Amino acid sequence: MMSHPELITCDLAVIGTGMTGMASAVFAANRGLSTVQVGSSSEIMFASGCLDLLGVHPIKEKRSWDNPWEGMSALCTDLPNHPYAKVKPQDIKVAFGDFLSFLDDAGLPYRRQEERNSCILTPMGTLKHTYCVPRTMWRGVVALKEKVPCLLVDIRGLKGFSARQMAAALKDVWPKLRTTRICFPETEHTSEVYTEKMARALDSAENRAKLVRLVKPHVKDARAVGMPAILGMYHTNAVIADLEEAFGIPVFEIPTMPPCISGMRVKEAFEAQIPKRGVQLFLEKQVLDVHYGADGDFILHIGQEAMESKVKAKGVILGSGRFLGRGLHADRRRIRETIFDLPVSQPTDRTVWHRKSFLDPRGHPINRAGLEIDDTFRPLDRSGRPAYRTLFAAGSILAHQDWMRMKCGSGLSIATGYGAVNAFARLNQGSTKDG
Repeated sequence: MMSHPELITCDLAVIGTGMTGMASAVFAANRGLSTVQVGSSSEIMFASGCLDLLGVHPIKEKRSWDNPWEGMSALCTDLPNHPYAKVKPQDIKVAFGDFLSFLDDAGLPYRRQEERNSCILTPMGTLKHTYCVPRTMWRGVVALKEKVPCLLVDIRGLKGFSARQMAAALKDVWPKLRTTRICFPETEHTSEVYTEKMARALDSAENRAKLVRLVKPHVKDARAVGMPAILGMYHTNAVIADLEEAFGIPVFEIPTMPPCISGMRVKEAFEAQIPKRGVQLFLEKQVLDVHYGADGDFILHIGQEAMESKVKAKGVILGSGRFLGRGLHADRRRIRETIFDLPVSQPTDRTVWHRKSFLDPRGHPINRAGLEIDDTFRPLDRSGRPAYRTLFAAGSILAHQDWMRMKCGSGLSIATGYGAVNAFARLNQGSTKDG
């Protein structure tokens, strides 16, 4: 006979282990809220590791912004239903500060210009505007800005990363780029190499020394060296320090095609550090069923195929993402929310989900589908009222935003996660006082 799972009680349950879920858990822990977090493998590992705030608006004009805060002001004026319009800029700045502090404590320091976006190289040879840059990439931001002579190194067998293509694409922007291709140590007889395996290999000082011997003869008059983001998984600071000492010049990482090591570092840092903040983390689990009790609390059944744990929470933050995170599901007729069956704002007919041209500069209507919320991030029911008193939603599951084309994915997660946690904390505090 199977025993009944123990009932876990908490203030807040966070559904989702992507950027939204992790940010929400950080903010909840910072507020001293007892928190349970549940989710399957997060999509963070597919990210570049950079934290966008706002890069493009309006989408159809492809206007990029050097100052993301000015861009956000214009965005909220033009699109008053965008989730950013529900969070004060000062609160977003506090949220980013708290989030970056968490990453710094986890050994992943970031750099930024408070009021400006920075430019980094992409593996396609384009320039990307982003707000917060891993310290491992920051020397590249500086080198690009100063247009110093730079050596770009790529690796035989690493797909989707060509130093020669980057240099050719940027010849007018950064004319003093040189390139070289090396064979990563111990892969001479391998036709394809993988970022994670190389990063883990470079955590070894012996392998770092081998890499130095391969690259150093090509440095010559370069004043910076750019390499794929493979410079260690857990000892990145030591890897870069060793390379810079050997070359005598700055070394920086360039994001690779997904899965990107800089994104994987963030994912692993979260999973290691969140429990140390008191969050009870259920990884590779999902919410199988939810009940709303007469006392206003939620009962969540958590497990894989069968219930393994039962959680009673005063409030829930739904940060389950869109289609990749399985927060939304599209069938042949409609888009639905997968856990609470909340109504989804969406085009009235599937025939208008997409525009005729895949590359239409306006984007596709389906990319703005999501949950409608009130000013405190509570999802609305079909009558336009909050579906539940203490259910909140944050991140890409929200309607009226196209985070991918607007280049605001991480900012959206951080800002709305912060807003949702604060809204719950205020409501919960009020309930306690009323009681």
